[in-house]
Amino acid sequence: MTGTTAAPAEQALRPHAEEAFADELAALAAADDRPRPARWNLSPWAVATYLLGGALPDGTVITPKYVGPRRIVEVAVTTLATDRALLLLGVPGTAKTWVSEHLAAAISGDSTLLVQGTAGTPEEAIRYGWNYAQLLTNGPSRAALVHSPVMRAMAEGRIARVEELTRIPADVQDSLITILSEKTLPIPELGTETQAVRGFNLIATANDRDRGVNDLSSALRRRFNTVVLPLPATAQDEVDIVSRRVDQLGHGLDLPAAPRGADEIRRVVTVFRELRSGTTEDGRTKLKSPSGTLSTAEAISVVTNGLALAAHFGDGVLRAGDVAAGILGAVVRDPAADRLIWQEYLETVVRERDGWKDFYRACREVSV
Repeated sequence: MTGTTAAPAEQALRPHAEEAFADELAALAAADDRPRPARWNLSPWAVATYLLGGALPDGTVITPKYVGPRRIVEVAVTTLATDRALLLLGVPGTAKTWVSEHLAAAISGDSTLLVQGTAGTPEEAIRYGWNYAQLLTNGPSRAALVHSPVMRAMAEGRIARVEELTRIPADVQDSLITILSEKTLPIPELGTETQAVRGFNLIATANDRDRGVNDLSSALRRRFNTVVLPLPATAQDEVDIVSRRVDQLGHGLDLPAAPRGADEIRRVVTVFRELRSGTTEDGRTKLKSPSGTLSTAEAISVVTNGLALAAHFGDGVLRAGDVAAGILGAVVRDPAADRLIWQEYLETVVRERDGWKDFYRACREVSV
C-alpha cells in the first residue's frame, strides 16, 4: 500500500484543534456532569467553556479560544444542539474558521470533516463521488461511492464544516437544501439514501464582504441560524487575541518568545484599528481607509513574521523594524491609492505620536 500517513500531533506544523488542545478537552469531559446531546463529547456548557476559557474545579485552566461576547458563543452552541445549521458570518479576520474548527473539535472530537469552498467546488464535494475504477468494473454500488465530508458526518452523527460558503457556485450551494431540511442525502443511482443520525449538524462560514459573489438563495438561508462575529470590541481585546495566537504559532515554529514584544503588538493593532475605522484612537483626526481589510488575522501574520525576522536576523528582540515591512504589505494593496493613504497616515499621525519615533523611521525606510 502506498500513500502518506498523518504526522504525530507534536510534529505537525499546525495540529488540528482536537490534537492541540487534547488535554483541555479531556479535562472538560472528566469534569462535565451536565446533559449532553446525542453523540456530543461535551455538554453545551462545556463546549462554551472550551471556547471562552475558564477554570475547572480541579484547578485545570481552560485557555480562551475566542475573545468576544459570551452570548454569541452560547447562541452558536445552542443552534448546533437543535436541528438548525449554523452560519458564521463576518468580515475577514473575525475568527470564523477558528470558531468553526473549535466547535467541531469540542462537540465531535473531529474538526476534519471539511469542505473548502471555492469557485471550483463541485457538487461531489458536498454530496458524494464515485471510485471510477470500481464503477466501471462492477457498476454503481455502495462500495464504489466516495463519501464527502458531509456524507460521513451524516452517517456518523458528527459536525461537518463548509468554509467560504458564498464562494461556492449557487447550484452547488443548493445541494445542501435537502440535506439540511430533510436530513437525508438521496443516492438516485442506487435507489437509496443516506439518512443523518442524531448528532449530525453543519457549520458554514461566509465573508459578508463577498455579498454579490454567490449570494445564498432564500431557501438555503432559511435553513441556517446566522451568527455574526464582530471585530474585537476594544484595542485590548485585539491585543490579547494577537498575543495569544502569536505565542501559539511561535511555539509551533520553534521561535523564541519575543522580549518586549507587547509594545510592537500594541502598535500594530493600533495602526490597523485606526486605518480600519477611519479615525485615530482619540477621535480627533479623521483618516482615509485603505482598500485592505486590516483584520486581526493579518495583524497576527505581521507580528509572527516580525518575530521570525527578530529571531533569525536580529537579536531576538521584536522591534519596529521587524514589523514595518509586514504592515506596509498589509496596508498597501492598491499601489497607487493605498500608498498615498499610508504616507499621509505616517506624516500626520505616526510622526507626531509620542514614543513612536523609531516606528516612524522604520516605516519610512521600507516605504521609500
